[in-house]
Amino acid sequence: MAADLSALRTSLASLLGDKLTGMEERLGELTVVVKAAGMLDTLTSLRDAAGFEQMIDLCGVDYSAYGDGAWEGKRFALAYHLLSVKHNARLRVRIFAEDDDFPVLESATDIWSSANWYEREAFDLYGIVFTGHPDLRRILTDYGFVGNPFRKDFPLSGHVEMRYDPEQQRVVYQPVSVEPREVTPRIVREENYARN
Repeated sequence: MAADLSALRTSLASLLGDKLTGMEERLGELTVVVKAAGMLDTLTSLRDAAGFEQMIDLCGVDYSAYGDGAWEGKRFALAYHLLSVKHNARLRVRIFAEDDDFPVLESATDIWSSANWYEREAFDLYGIVFTGHPDLRRILTDYGFVGNPFRKDFPLSGHVEMRYDPEQQRVVYQPVSVEPREVTPRIVREENYARN
């Protein structure tokens, strides 16, 4: 396997050239980091010239709290998980969005149609905008939802909750009604609990 990864590293380094900003081999898998500028050309080259005909997954990543806050690079990235059936190889491609406040990357739906819903998920959960996407809208949260729940700075407890009201026959928003509860067991909390 190591010989195959070494050959893959060499061929990808020559194919990607100056578009490649980093390469890492870990746990028997290869990850390449490429520039956001010209990312569609890079992904097309990986599909056509390198033989990675399938995109099996795409996920967003928020690096703001990575390494206990020691991360100094860009905040948002996409990780494409590619598969080459012909070469029996997998590849992870990481692309960082240039702007941390408003992350924007190009849509890969014209290269792999399977990117469609994955990009919608990354948009919904991380707030990464995909230019050229045919139908970029929320896919997991409600259309009126405010924020992006997978961002590291998203509050764990909100101020508003939604529920379906059978009397009004619609979804209603109301203040959160979370009652604080005691998480310490009674046997620890109460001195004489369960003692004879």
